Amino acid sequence: MDAPLKVFPITQFPGISIGQVENVDAATGVTVILCPEGMAASIDVRGGGPASRDTRILDPLAAADFIHAVVLGGGSAFGLDAAGGVMRYLEEHGVGLEVGPVRVPLVCQSDIFDLLLGDPYTRPDAQMGYDACVAAEQGNYRDGNFGAGCGATVGKMLGADFCMKTGIGSYAVQLGELKVGAIVVVNAMGDVIDPATGKTVAGLLDEDKRNFRSSSDILYAGYAAANPGMAANTTIGAVITNAKLTKAQLAKMAGMAHDGYARTIAPVHTSMDGDSIYGLSVGRVNAELDVVGTLAADVMAQAVLAATRNAEGAYGLPAAWSSRCWRCSCSNPRPSGPNEFDGR
Repeated sequence: MDAPLKVFPITQFPGISIGQVENVDAATGVTVILCPEGMAASIDVRGGGPASRDTRILDPLAAADFIHAVVLGGGSAFGLDAAGGVMRYLEEHGVGLEVGPVRVPLVCQSDIFDLLLGDPYTRPDAQMGYDACVAAEQGNYRDGNFGAGCGATVGKMLGADFCMKTGIGSYAVQLGELKVGAIVVVNAMGDVIDPATGKTVAGLLDEDKRNFRSSSDILYAGYAAANPGMAANTTIGAVITNAKLTKAQLAKMAGMAHDGYARTIAPVHTSMDGDSIYGLSVGRVNAELDVVGTLAADVMAQAVLAATRNAEGAYGLPAAWSSRCWRCSCSNPRPSGPNEFDGR
């Protein structure tokens, strides 16, 4: 991704505000992408087990030309209640589709499965969704263990004992007037790979929890076919652009953005994942669809790496680039030397 591309923060998209709230004790949270003026939107779902709300309105054949918010949350299907709080916030601010005497905000949501960490009975609810909208007023978005990324993990082929902590990440670029950015919650069954080096950044740990083993190799061998940890996954994200695109074109852009998942997560798009990407347009810049889609894949790959590298060790799980102890969430410094995670 060389010049003339310019990198900029995902929070600097005009018309967009992003807020997030997390419950650290419960290991769950919500991230909301708000666009009160409305944004054209579609979605591409590649995983076999998505937890989502109102995504059918994003079908190019559906009547809705725009939506007002996308919610990325934890709590699996239980956490879908958060969208109700987002709707209440938007209604209070006069945002929504005019239907008779009321305004109906159009809000879509996708959730990760994070019930294996923290308190599995405390999930995102309407109040947390509302609070995330209030947080968006201050623009509190950060990469790492925040919002929907609070309980995110990877490398769960053999269950929770050998997985690692990840989080939420973002990356955005500008090419002339065209802007394309991605935000993603990385909660995959597989491993996160840096495509520039081919090395594992975070994923399935070995028995000593000192090095990695390949989730794909374990899958091929069939050792984890009945492991319940395999069902606790879903990587969810959104690509935002200021390109003038139709819903059908946004669906194609989102589909191309899944290449970013494929470059950085292995295995990916399995029946045990609910991998989903929203395509969102908030501008009127004329741009060729293939250019936008190619950039979408690039920024999504970088966002996956950002979600992994900005995570902190927590809940007894190590993180790839944590300043804390690599074996737990204590305040001891990470060791240096051959036992440190180095992508082997």
